[in-house]
Amino acid sequence: MANLTNTDKIELYRKLVHTRKHDELNVRMASEGKLRTFYHSAQGHEAIGVGACSVLHKDDYLYPHLRGHGIPYVVGKGMDPKPSVSEHLGKATGWGGGITGVHIADKENGIFAQGGTIGSAFVLSAGFALAAKKNGTGQVCMCFVGDGSVQRGQAHEAMNLASCWKLPVVWVVENNLMAWFTPCCDSFALKNIADMAKSYNMPGKVIDGMDVFAVREAAEEAVDLARKGDGPSMLECKTYRFRPHSEGRPDVCHYLPRSEEEIAEWKKRDPLVLCQKKLVKEKILTKNLIDEIELEADEKAKETEKFALESPYPDPSILDTLVYAP
Repeated sequence: MANLTNTDKIELYRKLVHTRKHDELNVRMASEGKLRTFYHSAQGHEAIGVGACSVLHKDDYLYPHLRGHGIPYVVGKGMDPKPSVSEHLGKATGWGGGITGVHIADKENGIFAQGGTIGSAFVLSAGFALAAKKNGTGQVCMCFVGDGSVQRGQAHEAMNLASCWKLPVVWVVENNLMAWFTPCCDSFALKNIADMAKSYNMPGKVIDGMDVFAVREAAEEAVDLARKGDGPSMLECKTYRFRPHSEGRPDVCHYLPRSEEEIAEWKKRDPLVLCQKKLVKEKILTKNLIDEIELEADEKAKETEKFALESPYPDPSILDTLVYAP
């Protein structure tokens, strides 16, 4: 982290807190029946999106993972999460004009699609990376996926092609050890998913996905390789989701409730707590600054909720321009 200033470190912590507050907002609104779609909480995953996306440029391509429905990634990249929350309420101010639910689109910030099918992330991101290479401007594509999706055929096809063509893509695998309700150890032959990378002649690295600084450092190395034309890399971020796969669904492992003891043990390594403790120890964060960031994030989440609730619903005529081609 030699290249990080104290200001940089504080900003990473600030983004973690803002991500958590907006995630808690969506969880609450889901429980109140205000969301027009389902919601997959990012609690426990925040360090991955925030850390990795903090090294991206505005014009770099980004394919967000489903956790938080884009919030950790857009906050990490410096974008406003208001359109994400607004989209979940079906409002016209949302990223998709209020008609897409969880599927983000923000062309100005390099987000062109988020497919609803598991595995589509790989082929779409390979396409974005091909475009980046053809543009010749040093752009990269960062694709976030889960431990379950790497078991799809599209993952192998896209990774092989990306390596053959030296495409500037970074595959970030968020391994929370549980694909919906099936443990990764029961469905994946390798101990570490990153070992897949060897099969496609690209670097693969296992990272502590609860440590925002470890994620950022690894992402910076992978992005630098991609920008230089050295092709793709895979980062496997070991993490843990604190909440159910999606709000309102049973939180089970196979057919039994997930271990409360295991969840409690992982919460001791909450990304926000780890980051805060580290920066307090380094005398970078003070109690006053922690309280200030907490208050700021609370206010921002309230602003976001007000913005989303007060935004208008879309005019049905937008379907002519958003869905159907002339």
